[in-house]
Amino acid sequence: MDHSKEMVRLAYEALSDKKGEDIRIIDISQVSVLADYFIIANGSSENQVKALVDNVEEYLHKGGYEVKQREGQGLGNWVLLDFGDLIVHVFDRENRLFYDLERIWSDGRTVEIESL
Repeated sequence: MDHSKEMVRLAYEALSDKKGEDIRIIDISQVSVLADYFIIANGSSENQVKALVDNVEEYLHKGGYEVKQREGQGLGNWVLLDFGDLIVHVFDRENRLFYDLERIWSDGRTVEIESL
């Protein structure tokens, strides 16, 4: 099984489970060496952002994947979780609109969870 896709599925499930908003999967494997996939989601509050982040870490940990790098944890407005082949971005609504990663990474290919 493709580990990248398994990580994406776990992270997507974790975000969905905590009612993450507008969850997007972007395949960046052809445009960047950073990772194979980005997942971008947002929460409606600082507490929800933290709950989303905690749930992603828990689901992936149970799947055998450890976070390699975490940024923005204390802020509650944008947290980045780097799992190697997968990078998860969890924003609050305002910062998601401000940073607009979907536009920045528009060379990547948007993927539906059902296709993984």
